[in-house]
Amino acid sequence: MLGLALILPLMLAGCGKKPPPAAPPRPVVAVAATADGQAPGLSLPGQIAARYSTPLSFRVAGKIVERKVRLGDVVKPGQILARLDPADLAKNLAAARAQLDAAQHQFDYARQQLERDQAQSRENLIAPAQMEQTRNAYAAALAQRDQAAQQAALAGDQVNYATLAADHAGVITAEQADTGQNVAAGQAVYNLVWSGELDAISDVPESALASVARGQRATITAGALPGRRFAARVREIAPAADAQSRTYRVKLGIESPPPELRLGMTADVAFAAPDSAPSATFTLPSTALFHDGQDPALWVVRPGDDTLELRRVQVGRYGERTVTVTAGLQPGERVMWQGVHTVSAGEKVRVVAPLHPEDFAR
Repeated sequence: MLGLALILPLMLAGCGKKPPPAAPPRPVVAVAATADGQAPGLSLPGQIAARYSTPLSFRVAGKIVERKVRLGDVVKPGQILARLDPADLAKNLAAARAQLDAAQHQFDYARQQLERDQAQSRENLIAPAQMEQTRNAYAAALAQRDQAAQQAALAGDQVNYATLAADHAGVITAEQADTGQNVAAGQAVYNLVWSGELDAISDVPESALASVARGQRATITAGALPGRRFAARVREIAPAADAQSRTYRVKLGIESPPPELRLGMTADVAFAAPDSAPSATFTLPSTALFHDGQDPALWVVRPGDDTLELRRVQVGRYGERTVTVTAGLQPGERVMWQGVHTVSAGEKVRVVAPLHPEDFAR
């Protein structure tokens, strides 16, 4: 009885202990999502390039004896750019013309012989077999004369091919051979970029390829020409991705490019929003973006109990410091802006406003 009397007060004392107080809600920076005024288009870096670029080469082999233009020179159609040593080609032309003269002499003799034999055949002075031989000799002489004439014409063209002329107006952007060098037929000597039409070239990631289509309008801005905007239109989309970057090259034709827009300038390509673009999009700071597996996600504060919910979303554009959410979020929902890697789903939080919200929205 004495032991029971001692244990009973201890048990009663143990039942009177209070549970430990619950941890206070974690303060988090969250802001109500506000829909953008309009759906933004895709914006990607690019560069200015010529629409047409041609490697210039001689159509015959030889030794370069003269070059008349250099890197960066502006050329006109028909302008002489370089010459080959014409000595060997001139000898080939002389030999071809000599063969043509011989073939022409043989043809004239065969024609005269045919005329004599035809006159004698009408008088039955020669046998039919001899007449057939004369006709055969005439046909062979005619074929040899025509072949020699074509060979002489080809040799004459090759002499002309020893002079390299520009086919179009443009700018020399590369030199692949120099004076004194022996070049093969078709070996590039210069690279000519045609003047006039310019393109803006941009590499589009596969995640944004669906928002680009042929004929789509875009606006080009060049860093070297601040405040200037140039209209463009998508004219070509690569059918396959680049093996290394896994991006698709898109070429946009620039409408009426000014002379100040130079080749190789860096540019920003702002694609117009397609008609199928979502009507409600949200621009959030990049610090708000989290992930759920392989998908982008946001931490959303539930309105009833102020607990965190991890919400998968679709991102239409990744900016320098912002992301544009196109699906998965509703206006007015509170989105966590900071510390997304320090919380967990279902955690109770206390929402506080950012001290300087403009620093996150830039």
